[in-house]
Amino acid sequence: MSGGGAELAIRYSARPNALMKPVDLTAIPAMLVTRPPPPPAAQRRRTKLWEFGSSLHCSIIGTCLSTQELRQVLRRLKLADDHATDHDLHRLAVGLAARHDEAAKQLNKALDQRHKLAVAQFARATDERALRAQWSEAVKRGDIPGAYWAALTHPATTQAVIRDAFGEVHMLSHLVGSANRADLRRLCQLEADKAALEAKLARQQTAFHAAVNERDEQIAALRASLSERIIADAIPTPPDPAGADAALRGLVIDLEKRLSAETRRRQAAEERLTSATTALAAERAAHADAERTSAALQRELDAAETALHPDAAPAEPVWLHGDVVLYVGGRPHQTAHLRAAAEAAGAKLLHHDGGIESHSSLLPGLVSRSDLVVFPVDCVSHDAALKLKALCRQAGKRYVPLRTSSVTALLAALQTFVSLRPQAEAAE
Repeated sequence: MSGGGAELAIRYSARPNALMKPVDLTAIPAMLVTRPPPPPAAQRRRTKLWEFGSSLHCSIIGTCLSTQELRQVLRRLKLADDHATDHDLHRLAVGLAARHDEAAKQLNKALDQRHKLAVAQFARATDERALRAQWSEAVKRGDIPGAYWAALTHPATTQAVIRDAFGEVHMLSHLVGSANRADLRRLCQLEADKAALEAKLARQQTAFHAAVNERDEQIAALRASLSERIIADAIPTPPDPAGADAALRGLVIDLEKRLSAETRRRQAAEERLTSATTALAAERAAHADAERTSAALQRELDAAETALHPDAAPAEPVWLHGDVVLYVGGRPHQTAHLRAAAEAAGAKLLHHDGGIESHSSLLPGLVSRSDLVVFPVDCVSHDAALKLKALCRQAGKRYVPLRTSSVTALLAALQTFVSLRPQAEAAE
């Protein structure tokens, strides 16, 4: 790249059908930018939206503008109504971005306004090397949308920088989508299994109740028949009492056998009913656990969306004003990612591996310095977790067990901590 920072002139295709095809890295032309003779340094400027190739418009609109912001811009232009879907808005905006008209200017203005802080930070870069360093730092912090727009439009950008940034954003969308789909598939399978078990249990209970009612009716009928027979036998009978007594004894024996058989059937039915009741209780517990898992997954997904679009104004913004978070346990290779996620939320992360290499005697001091203590239940020793809970209770510190050692679980815990802070302050 030349040192003068020439104005970017982005070539793009005007065919509307290209907007409807999925983005493919191999479809990006070999030359993303062309440069006229370098103008004086005073005339250097950032690239406009309509000067990019059509293969970049989809990723810019989808990554750098939220759906709500896009809807507001298109409403001001009277190009969208309340019934338009998110995909309709995205497709319309991608088509408008290729035009050098008022709509494209409004989209460019919305992008500049949305990411003015990132643009100002990137403006300090004067060459390609400094620009790449700014982009790498932004990726580590998770500040992708603003950095993507600022890097692509920077006067010092090159085709190599644009191609590398586009590739990272493209692959990041695949990774996030794959993780979300796996969690949703597992949740749908759990819901289907729960419905099948509940239906089977309902059928078994109906059959058991019918068997018990039938047994009770047969026992009542046998008792009535026996009472009638006893009363009838009490009436004086003709001579030959020996034959009458033998017939009565035979009848009594037969009734006793039938009564014993019905008693055994009743006991078996009661045992099956007890087993079904136990299975129902276990299924209800499993259902409650599945609902808790579903809620935790949803919080983690929301936290992941917030991390990818930190300026999209979430319902519960994760923003900690210099709070100290102690993370105990986890996997060593994840520590850097966890620290970057906490710092992006405005917190300072302290780490203790739970006693593997770091001595457990350090825990009391770390707990006293922390505002929030978290530990992943799938990657921390039982003894460390018990000791940590006791220390937090003694010091009056809040602790949150994490479902897993993932970054999304940490972000969800930070989001919960922020949402509960007003209640704790009011109680104090």
